[in-house]
Parts: sequence; structure tokens; C-alpha cells
Amino acid sequence: MELQDKLKLVLAMALVVAGIAAYYLIPEAQGIARVASVIAGILLAVGVIWLSQPGKDFVGYAQDSVAEAKKVVWPTRKEVTQMTLLVFVFVLVLSLFMWLVDSGLSWLFYDVILHRG
Repeated sequence: MELQDKLKLVLAMALVVAGIAAYYLIPEAQGIARVASVIAGILLAVGVIWLSQPGKDFVGYAQDSVAEAKKVVWPTRKEVTQMTLLVFVFVLVLSLFMWLVDSGLSWLFYDVILHRG
């Protein structure tokens, strides 16, 4: 990373810090101005980062990610519904199985072995 990019990132951090500092320096009665100072600091920082090489790289990465997401073959509504129902049925069957095993072990230990039932 070049020196000017590092300076841009430092400037961006300074803008965020300045926005937060302005929030605490502005009187409480001016609530909108306080919030606006933080938002302005963040927006200016984003603008500065966008102009740096890491910012441009990030924008390119985001565009490539969107392009890849468009290539994905997403399941149809019918497929999603069927898989969801399958998961619910599996959870129901598994919970019944676990309840049966738990009840069986409780009966075995407490009633048969320990005679406490």
C-alpha cells in the first residue's frame, strides 16, 4: 500500500473521530446536529476511503461478489417448501426417538434396577 493510501485511511479515521468528538462538543439541546455530525464524519470517511486504492479494491470485490451471486442457481419455492417440511419431519421423528430412549432408560434405571418408581 502506498503512502498516500495510508494517509487517506488515517484521514478517514480522523474524520470519524472528529464526528464523534463533535457529538460530545455540541450541546445536548441540539440533538439533530449532534447526530448529523457523527453521520457526516462517517460519510466523509467513506468517501475518502472510496478514493483510496483499498477502497477501489473493495468496490471491485463487492461488484464481483454480486456477479457471482447472480450466477447461483437458487432453489424454487417448491423445493424450499419441500426441504423445510422434510427438516420439520426429521426433527419430529428425532425428538420422538429421543423421548422414547429417555423414557426407556428412566424406566430401566429407576423402576427395574433401583426400584424407586
